[in-house]
Amino acid sequence: MRVRLHGQAAQIAFGRRIAEYLRSPCVIYLQGDLGTGKTTLARGILRGLGYAGPVRSPTYTLLEPYELGAMCLYHLDLYRLGDPAELEYLGLRDLLDGQSLLLVEWPERGRGALPASDLTVRIEHAGEARSLDLIAQGPCGGVLEAYLRVAE
Repeated sequence: MRVRLHGQAAQIAFGRRIAEYLRSPCVIYLQGDLGTGKTTLARGILRGLGYAGPVRSPTYTLLEPYELGAMCLYHLDLYRLGDPAELEYLGLRDLLDGQSLLLVEWPERGRGALPASDLTVRIEHAGEARSLDLIAQGPCGGVLEAYLRVAE
């Protein structure tokens, strides 16, 4: 599924749409060059899940946890990850409790240590707009993609 979005507000709104259909457990990979809006999309998802606080890119901390009532969302940015084995030090295994949501920026840097993606969102510059390709790979991703297609 391909979506073209114009501006940051549209990316946040699309993240909110994803959140409407998001159920845990679910792992979403966010791929794209620097500045394509991976964190902006994550912010939209968090807003759609009811989180009103600040949403920062976890570029330096690698991990930002968000408690959302009965579930947690963990936002990982692996851009500065030196080795996938470092994810063990972050307690990745503990985050995979079957009730959490994981949003992972730069997942290719954690290859071999990360769980499989349910949904991969590839974001590319398209002039002033952004082009998003959604690729469902797991049960959660398949449901998300189906709902988003119907909602178009």
